[in-house]
Amino acid sequence: MRKPLFTGSGVAIVTPFNNETVDLPVLGKLIDFQLENGTDAIVVCGTTGEATTMTYHERMRTIEFCVEHVNGRVPVIAGSGSNSTEISAALSRDAERAGADGLLLVTPYYNKATQQGLVRHYQVIADAVDTPCILYNVPSRTGVAIAPETYAELAKHPNINGVKEAGGNLGNIQRTRNLCPEDFSIWSGNDDEVVPICALGGLGVISVVANILPAEMHALVKLCLDNDFASAGKLQLYLKDFCDAMFCEVNPIPVKTALNLLDWRAGDLRLPLCPPSGANLARIRETLVKYGLLKAESGPPV
Repeated sequence: MRKPLFTGSGVAIVTPFNNETVDLPVLGKLIDFQLENGTDAIVVCGTTGEATTMTYHERMRTIEFCVEHVNGRVPVIAGSGSNSTEISAALSRDAERAGADGLLLVTPYYNKATQQGLVRHYQVIADAVDTPCILYNVPSRTGVAIAPETYAELAKHPNINGVKEAGGNLGNIQRTRNLCPEDFSIWSGNDDEVVPICALGGLGVISVVANILPAEMHALVKLCLDNDFASAGKLQLYLKDFCDAMFCEVNPIPVKTALNLLDWRAGDLRLPLCPPSGANLARIRETLVKYGLLKAESGPPV
């Protein structure tokens, strides 16, 4: 039986930048904030961490720093996906050497692989490492979705631990759960789908919102895992407006903007990402005020 890499709320942590370099001291403070508020895993150098704009050295140093700073308190899962199988396998081997407890592997983007291509891609990477791998299905970004039958084939590989499912298709998640063995784990990749996915056997979430609300996202998953879906549903509904605001523009534009408004000094976004529109900046600020995180008409400039 495969053991899940984690249960609960994992944060897809942002990468803070300062003058075009990774700000490791600020990253350390952000990690501490997560651990103090119950976050169950740190996912570093993923989509929210702007990994595709980072150099190889930046990416590996950031993973190394995260592993060192967390120091075994929770699992560290490193994003090592690419649209090149060879590059993704190399990144995965190096993340493994850096001490990552798990690897997060997005579907190849732009290439738009067939389902057989996805099977071969993931099998090659999983064969290249000993570290457990989490598949990452996010068709809105990559242009390709992993089919339930493909999950069933990949679930045969002992080193493929499960999937971060951000496809937004609950029917496919049900079919995946029926086709795959019980020890193939599913985590929600969408903050507003935690409760329904956990109700279908999911083990938690890899969360953007947890960058701002780690305690709330941890509590949400705990309610689900404790089988208190009535309370979990109420909390999910309460958090809905916050989730929507954190995706009013392409992630991680809103969440990084929110962190800066809260004086976390997360720094700039790297091009081609840019600051939000004036209307969405106002929406993000108003949402932070609504949830009691920021006083009205206050906060440092973004």
